[in-house]
Amino acid sequence: MSELYNVSAAPHIKNWESTRTIMQDVVIALIPASILGVYNFGLRALAVILVCVVVSLWTEYIYEKGMKKPVTIGDFSAIVTGLLLALNLPASIPLWIAAVGSVFAILIVKQLYGGIGQNFMNPALAARCFLLISFGARMNDFKIPAVSTTKDLLIHGAIAVDGVSGATPLAALKGGTATDLLDMFFGNIGGTIGETSAIAILIGAAYLLFKRVISWRIPVTYILTFVIFMILFGGKGFDVNFLLTHVLGGGLLLGAFFMATDYSSSPITRNGKILLGIFLGLITGVFRTFSNAAEGVSYAIILGNLVVPLIDKVTMPRHFGKGTKVNG
Repeated sequence: MSELYNVSAAPHIKNWESTRTIMQDVVIALIPASILGVYNFGLRALAVILVCVVVSLWTEYIYEKGMKKPVTIGDFSAIVTGLLLALNLPASIPLWIAAVGSVFAILIVKQLYGGIGQNFMNPALAARCFLLISFGARMNDFKIPAVSTTKDLLIHGAIAVDGVSGATPLAALKGGTATDLLDMFFGNIGGTIGETSAIAILIGAAYLLFKRVISWRIPVTYILTFVIFMILFGGKGFDVNFLLTHVLGGGLLLGAFFMATDYSSSPITRNGKILLGIFLGLITGVFRTFSNAAEGVSYAIILGNLVVPLIDKVTMPRHFGKGTKVNG
């Protein structure tokens, strides 16, 4: 026998999943929220989604071509980033602002740190926080007034439809106004394009859990910790309507299942995932309870991304035999 075989180090695991198939699953999981967003907010929401996805793809393509790097737009990661960003924007956002956010997400947060798998925070959420700081008034304007010209559509961000209420459930709750849980469940409320329909988000989350794309540890621990925090410090005790409004309203479900679970910016250990979920639940509770803002998920996840290296360090299991004491 003259043939030589090179055997790699164990473990020898064969897995047909790739970055492309995982990203495709995420896109599929986001389809229900996208459809409900377009249904609730009209074609203006569809325009925002298309702009974010297309600009994200072109930004990645142009950067990688210009830097003479392999073009990776076929792995669907840029599509996921653009889609997540769009679902975190109000339908009334001017399209040029959506485009600026997409460029920031891909160029600054993703590519300049080495591309997919190298970013230390979620690109879509980082872009959303950037837009919140830069264009706070537009990012918190959830009304869709009627307009009549294409110029108004592109610049001011609106279409000729009946105005959608700009009061989000969390803002209404802070103002002492009652909320309809059924409307929140199906999406007949104000908010960003993808966060308004709890049923659509949960359908997508169930798909990701079924396909084992994400683990239950981060989202479940995140939501449970947040609920316990609100029971203790929310001022309403165990008020079911109050608690469900906080869980179903805002970006908690979207953030917990689709952004806190990002592979690149979440812990790799099981205990680390649980610790991150606890951290996110506490920080979100602090933002919603003690700050002037009604929301807090985006900033909580960004802060969580920053402590992930520390979480991984303290939860990493020891190598076999390492750290044991030997007599003598």
